[in-house]
Amino acid sequence: MKPLVLILLGIGILLAGVILVGGLYVIDQAEQGIIVQFGEPVGALVTRPGLHWKRPFIQEVRRFDKRLLAWDGDVSQIPTLGREFIVVDTTARWRIVDPLKFLRSVRDEQGARTRLDDILDSVVRDIVSGADLEEVVRSADWDVDPAKLQEETARGDVPLEKPKVGREGLEQKMLTAASRLMPELGIEIVDVRIKRINYIESVRRQVETRMISERQSIAARFRSEGEGRSQEILGEMERKLREISSQAKRQAEEIRGKADAEATRVYGAAYGADPEFFAFLRTLESYRAMGKNTTLMIDAQAEFFRYLESTQPAGVSGPVPVGNKP
Repeated sequence: MKPLVLILLGIGILLAGVILVGGLYVIDQAEQGIIVQFGEPVGALVTRPGLHWKRPFIQEVRRFDKRLLAWDGDVSQIPTLGREFIVVDTTARWRIVDPLKFLRSVRDEQGARTRLDDILDSVVRDIVSGADLEEVVRSADWDVDPAKLQEETARGDVPLEKPKVGREGLEQKMLTAASRLMPELGIEIVDVRIKRINYIESVRRQVETRMISERQSIAARFRSEGEGRSQEILGEMERKLREISSQAKRQAEEIRGKADAEATRVYGAAYGADPEFFAFLRTLESYRAMGKNTTLMIDAQAEFFRYLESTQPAGVSGPVPVGNKP
């Protein structure tokens, strides 16, 4: 009997262990669970972390994360209201708030991400396609620089107007539109953000070409302004040079006039002191002005001839030879 009792006892202990292992389960702090029996939820939602009991073999636990979960959408090409095609990459944060609805609608996280792809991609496309490019790329608190605005407007670019809604406003619209469809899924959308915006390849090349053209236009304008400023400086320099030259000439003429006046005064004083000697000196100077072998033809009635005749020695007649020596 004893061996049989031991065998039965061992079998009982083994069955009890199997029942305990199949009936006990643990809920983590970041989890919440639902008991499912034959595919249908039974009992209340289990949110308290720790050790719990379920019926072994016929019941199972479906665990759902209580934390925020990430959703990253596919990169999409979307036309804006102005028909500029841009590449938009979005992301969202969501959590499971009603595990029972979540279980019945999407079953698990993979199914939830599939539904989010459909809903959020559609919402993002609708809102971006109904907004101008400036609203998508600029914030609502973007401040306009008046000088920059005047410069861009003068170049013929799109005016730098302050956005009416801005990127944050569009993201809030996306969140509101998507949240309307989430309660029936047991999901709460916490946040929707645009991670990246870029032009498509063909448009990007056009934008790069336009930017190069704009920079070249600005460079040409700077060069033109520099050349104008250079001409202005050169003109001012020429004016000052002419002014300085005019003053120098005026001073030179004044000095020359004073010197001529002084020379005239000296000549006058010398002539008044001895007119005969002065006349003789002027005659010698006139001789010095003539070169060698010079023949001077003078009218017989000229004062100069009479003076030369009066200076000849007695008994000498005929023309007076003129040279370096009288």
